[in-house]
Amino acid sequence: MIGAIEAGGTKFVCGIGNETGDILERVTIPTTTPEETLKQVVEFFDGKKIERLGVGSFGPIDLDPESRGYGSITSTPKPHWSHFNLIGELKKHFPIPITFDTDVNAAALGESVWGAAKGLDSCLYITVGTGIGVGALTEGKLVHGLTHPEMGHIMVRRHPDDTYAGGCPYHGDCLEGVASGPAIEARWGKKAIELVDNNQVWKMEAYYLAQAIANYILILSPKKVILGGGVMNQMHLFPLIREQVTTILAGYVHHKQILEEMDTYIVPPGLGNNAGLVGALGLVL
Repeated sequence: MIGAIEAGGTKFVCGIGNETGDILERVTIPTTTPEETLKQVVEFFDGKKIERLGVGSFGPIDLDPESRGYGSITSTPKPHWSHFNLIGELKKHFPIPITFDTDVNAAALGESVWGAAKGLDSCLYITVGTGIGVGALTEGKLVHGLTHPEMGHIMVRRHPDDTYAGGCPYHGDCLEGVASGPAIEARWGKKAIELVDNNQVWKMEAYYLAQAIANYILILSPKKVILGGGVMNQMHLFPLIREQVTTILAGYVHHKQILEEMDTYIVPPGLGNNAGLVGALGLVL
């Protein structure tokens, strides 16, 4: 039996799964303080006899095993969680092998093994919700480096009609600052779910997301681009984004997927809302 945790800034999703990616049991826990949240996490796994645990976490996180802060969430704006050693705390309760990565890297891995990018050795998983995060699989390996990719914080050109200053506490009008769920709400005065029929909202959202995706394509050349998260539940966003990406690339990336098959290239998660949790199983395997 394998334990899996998708540790998000809004909620922790915990599950028990097996080697074929099946989730046999799951629970959702609100992300409050580390003490309150981890208490419920430990209670869920207690007595379940899990042999290994995979954790995909919101970030930034310290992934360097040689670092004193390995396993920690680092410079997050999430109250109470900055420099909290998530893996260290879990190991106090579960002295078993624990595999750790970003939540979006986990989701990218899950989608490549069991989801929309099944059989491919390259894909991107982009989540657009409370924040924006991007996980990347390239040549069969998750992308790491000095730390891990933070592609949700790239700079994008401002929409000519956008007067919102941007909501990222670090970078102001980076991608997350102008296109996350909280940015939409701050700009328009309503939550995204209440703005479904406002075309101006979604054209501007597509404008920002398409710029980012075009940049990712030019840099990493992924074989599939997968868009998840709460904002992407607005399915009418997908054709707007595909159209904008095609316009931005302007035929420069000369490949059938880009030129003729965009509908099957930029897609929703094949694993639905389970991408991160199933991906945490994949981290272990």
